[in-house]
Amino acid sequence: MEIKLTDLTKKYGDFTAVDSIDMTMREGVYGLLGVNGAGKTTLMRMLCTLLKPTSGSITCGGRDIFAMDASYRDLLGYLPQDFGFYPDFTVRDYLLYIAAIKGLRPAAAVKRAEKLIDRVGLSKAADKKMKKLSGGMKRRAGIAQAMLNDPKILILDEPTAGLDPNERIRFRNLLSELAQERMVLLSTHIVSDVEYIANEIWLMQEGRIVQCGMPEQVIASMPERVWICRTDRDHASKLMRRYKTSNVKTDAQGVELRLLASERPTEDAQPVPASLEDVFLYYFGEKAGDENGMV
Repeated sequence: MEIKLTDLTKKYGDFTAVDSIDMTMREGVYGLLGVNGAGKTTLMRMLCTLLKPTSGSITCGGRDIFAMDASYRDLLGYLPQDFGFYPDFTVRDYLLYIAAIKGLRPAAAVKRAEKLIDRVGLSKAADKKMKKLSGGMKRRAGIAQAMLNDPKILILDEPTAGLDPNERIRFRNLLSELAQERMVLLSTHIVSDVEYIANEIWLMQEGRIVQCGMPEQVIASMPERVWICRTDRDHASKLMRRYKTSNVKTDAQGVELRLLASERPTEDAQPVPASLEDVFLYYFGEKAGDENGMV
């Protein structure tokens, strides 16, 4: 199965939210990285047929997804950033309710819901009301509802927003399991959410995909190098105004800086391998010299 985006554009008056995107998706995990307002949600809502493009097309197996209508949505599982639920429903009732909306037969719905409750680690919370769940548990219930129809296409918008580190790790592991034999598009501005699980990464800025490829290819695309250097506090402030700074570590001996620069920023600076977080800073961080130009 293949989803193809061709010259995909979405405008709101004079504002272009998604600008002439040409991309192809197959099985695997795709990480859509960008700051808030980059156009990620608009792109995902078009992929879910919730918004129609101003121009361009989205095809699935060569057919326009809007013309496919229900047959496309049968392939689709979607977890929006803020998904709705009745707070007094239990987890089990919520899943059965969503299953009914999706058209699953009652017997199949019960079987599928129980399987997913176990798979997302909510067996002990199955009879808890949704309003009583932690943020991480609600997100797990959200992924369960997105998986009810056993979708071949799974679209997740900022699925780890607001979760603590343990919940984010648990969620990433779950996505890795679910990604087998599926196409998963995961949107986030948290680099670590996709660094280790994405087969391909898309960097989105102002409605455009500015870089894409396997994580190592995206890292290699950054023209600047990454340097570690130690200095005193006064000199550190000057360096941070001059260069993009991805990390600052202060101790009794002074300051250790992680800087992005095309040339060695100080005489004792040592080159280190770049990370995806460095790439995120290069494309989306404040320009060197801007106030608060750190990530």
